[in-house]
Amino acid sequence: MTVPKVGFVSLGCAKATVDSERILTQLKAEGYGFSERYEQADVVVVNTCGFIESAVDESLEVIADALGANGRVIVTGCLGAKTELLKEKFPNLLAITGPQDCEAVMAAVHAEVPPRHEPFYHLLPPGGVKLTPRHYAYLKIAEGCNHKCTFCIIPTMRGRLVSRMPSDILGEAQSLVEAGVRELLVVSQDTSAYGVDQRGQTDLATGKALRPHITDLARGLGELGVWVRLHYVYPYPHVDELVDLMASGLILPYLDVPFQHASSRILRLMKRPASGEGNLARVQSWRKKCPSLAIRSTFIVGFPGETEDDFAELLDFLRQAQLERVGCFVYSPVSQARANSLPDPVDPELAHARRDELMALQADISHARLARRIGSRCTVLVDEVNGAEIVARSAGESPDVDGVVRLPATEGVAVGDRLSVEITGCDAYDLTATLLEFEP
Repeated sequence: MTVPKVGFVSLGCAKATVDSERILTQLKAEGYGFSERYEQADVVVVNTCGFIESAVDESLEVIADALGANGRVIVTGCLGAKTELLKEKFPNLLAITGPQDCEAVMAAVHAEVPPRHEPFYHLLPPGGVKLTPRHYAYLKIAEGCNHKCTFCIIPTMRGRLVSRMPSDILGEAQSLVEAGVRELLVVSQDTSAYGVDQRGQTDLATGKALRPHITDLARGLGELGVWVRLHYVYPYPHVDELVDLMASGLILPYLDVPFQHASSRILRLMKRPASGEGNLARVQSWRKKCPSLAIRSTFIVGFPGETEDDFAELLDFLRQAQLERVGCFVYSPVSQARANSLPDPVDPELAHARRDELMALQADISHARLARRIGSRCTVLVDEVNGAEIVARSAGESPDVDGVVRLPATEGVAVGDRLSVEITGCDAYDLTATLLEFEP
């Protein structure tokens, strides 16, 4: 009997990656195989991104390629919320579903290629099908967002915040650890808001009274004995409690905080839930609590109305905050975003020049902060082993978005190993090190 094959393309952020993994896990449980080429698939599923125009363009290009090569295409994900756009451009799509809708995707697959048997969940790999290496995994704790940032349409596409039950999250995390995962990357649209939609409730499913709050959840995850890294953490006051957990060693001393800007005027135009002055004070307070803390953030330059004074304020914030990891994006209009109607758009050439200036400054800051680590010892997790070198990460580096720690190739080292190393050098973003010993 021929096994039906699905071609699958996953685009977008880590939250979309988790959605893709859930769909792939269900497909595998129902006996579907996976094709590496459009032409050899019985049906193609494209999990799209619709956050910014460049992501929309990429998604549309992939859909067009899949239709051209195969013709039987199902579209899901954030761009799937723009049904009319997709129907107009691609009238021959088999189905269009929105984000986090595994059931609708499976129904569309069944309609085109019926499953060969009922789901055989016992045949799944431990932890389910993953798009990440075996030693780390994304753990999504909530869907949606309650904020109304003027540059963003995520609430329109994914809805308001809906938190998962603590027992559900901890159960999934335990399964991942048992499957060999050594690092959990906690993601959502607003990780520090986890549980606000369940305020006053208690989860008794495990026999314990679990409070749906990010501090309690982080503590529970930390007790599993693996690295726990928090992403997309808004700078609310209760983040101080998370930093206390980091200082105690229970979770990694790493915060991914999307500040987006430092000018209070621009932050108000963005409708961001913080101010530039408050953010700097928080950074300084966090560092006092946990000196080893690594902070990652992203910023937008060229937002409508951004003046030279606003940009100068942002650069001054970076000089004072001394963030370890920074990404910067030129403002890109997003269809249906309220920021599109704001006055005084910034010339694109000027916006790109500001991005280049910001990243040049940050390269100097990053190099100086990494240089301070030379001569220190730390634990790293191995991501790659090739003939010439070992590529690893310490607590201060998240996969795909930050730098790495490079070591000379050493016999016996495998992906997923923990090593004790001494930092010997750096450039603007990466570290070099020598192996001291293996760690359990």
